[in-house]
Amino acid sequence: MSEMREDPRFPGVLIHQSSYVDDGAVLGRGTKVWHFCHILPRTIIGENCSIGQNVMIGPNVTIGNGCKIQNNVSIYDGVELADDVFCGPSCVFTNVNNPRADVSRKDEFRKTPIGRGTSIGANATIVCGHSLGEYCFIGAGSVVTKDVPAFALMAGNPARRIGWMSRVGERLGKDLACPRSGEIYVEADGRCFPKEAH
Repeated sequence: MSEMREDPRFPGVLIHQSSYVDDGAVLGRGTKVWHFCHILPRTIIGENCSIGQNVMIGPNVTIGNGCKIQNNVSIYDGVELADDVFCGPSCVFTNVNNPRADVSRKDEFRKTPIGRGTSIGANATIVCGHSLGEYCFIGAGSVVTKDVPAFALMAGNPARRIGWMSRVGERLGKDLACPRSGEIYVEADGRCFPKEAH
């Protein structure tokens, strides 16, 4: 931890000496920023987050509390992470649907809200303009091209729903009971949700 340093701008935050956090960013207490990261202006990162090696975030990005962003992830303007989101290594977010190197489209960035407790697997791609519902699970290498319902288990290219996941990250069987927590879920109208929320 000797190469982690405190920054007087962000009380209770540890930042690796190889990383840059621009003025105008906000980092919550308990957050750690590891090697070779760049946090751009007008980025808000909540408390107790882990920002892995070689991560770029911002500008104008909001990240909730308790998020874990693994190595080699870039989170661009338009992406919003709720609390407790997991971004696996090298997963990809876009913010323009039809980019060209010689055409400025900064006024066309599309919002991509990521719901609470979502897990995005390694090397998955989230195409901009789509929302990911809370506690959904995007399998490694999947390409998301449409909105994802809460608790959905998605896989493939393009990603399709192959099942449902519980709040604690276990695949639900036909009985819709979480094998780890015992929580019971209900499926109706193409959605899944905990029974007490029904």
